[in-house]
Amino acid sequence: MPVKLDSMRNLIFLLTVIIGTGAASGQPVKNLTPAEALALVGRARATEARDAAQFGHLSHPMRYRQHKTSPRMTSTKEIIETNDGDVARLVAINDQPLSTADEQQEQARLDALLNNPMLQQHRKRSEDNDTERVLKILRVLPTAFLYQFAGPVTASTGVGASATVVKFTFKPNPQFNPPDLETGVLTAMAGEIWIDPVEERVVRLAGSLQQDKEFGLGILGQLDKGGWVEIDLSDVGGQQWRIVHLKLVMNGRVLFKTKNSNSEQQFTQFAPVPANLNYRQAIQLLRGGSGGR
Repeated sequence: MPVKLDSMRNLIFLLTVIIGTGAASGQPVKNLTPAEALALVGRARATEARDAAQFGHLSHPMRYRQHKTSPRMTSTKEIIETNDGDVARLVAINDQPLSTADEQQEQARLDALLNNPMLQQHRKRSEDNDTERVLKILRVLPTAFLYQFAGPVTASTGVGASATVVKFTFKPNPQFNPPDLETGVLTAMAGEIWIDPVEERVVRLAGSLQQDKEFGLGILGQLDKGGWVEIDLSDVGGQQWRIVHLKLVMNGRVLFKTKNSNSEQQFTQFAPVPANLNYRQAIQLLRGGSGGR
């Protein structure tokens, strides 16, 4: 679940948490009463919180490709999930192979990672902190939003697959009192979630900020009204669900510095890797060593 400490990244983190829920219902799509809709979302939160606390992605790590586009540049990375944290290798800039100089710089970065395990340990601690934030926000979701069943829609649920899913809208609960900065973002967010009731997964989320959201009475920063995010999830093979598309448009400021984010990411070419893979072995795979693609 991708996100670090600043307010802009916390928004991405928050939305990733919300889409991580799954619907605990194998029943055919039908009209739901408000009580049934709330119960469905509640069961989803409970299931995902338990899975996040016990397993995460570590029991089914993947190798995949990330293609990120922004006004400044386009980058392509190969990423491998490991018990030591994710490892990435830059493979293209602006859809062109790396120049000789860029390739040398990337190889030097990987060498530094191999020679200094503290660098990877630092990244792993950051990922662990993100997981803790996931659990913290999941605990407040029952009171943070008001959910409403909005009917069935057709959506993609995997490569070449589609299904009838159910759509929920959500909006801030005016009675919610956020305990900290991260959960405070929830008070300004509204949107919709699409849930596949058979596969028990969310397949799409679209959310936007309904008002400017200040942090620390405006001293720490602000996210501007109108910012929005679109996220799509899919079965990438073997009943493993991952984010496959993320688009973020967000403006604001953090500690008096203007922060503008306008990016789109596609995640493709997912393939399983051994569950006991360590980060050094992942670097070998990314460099085309034994087991590389």
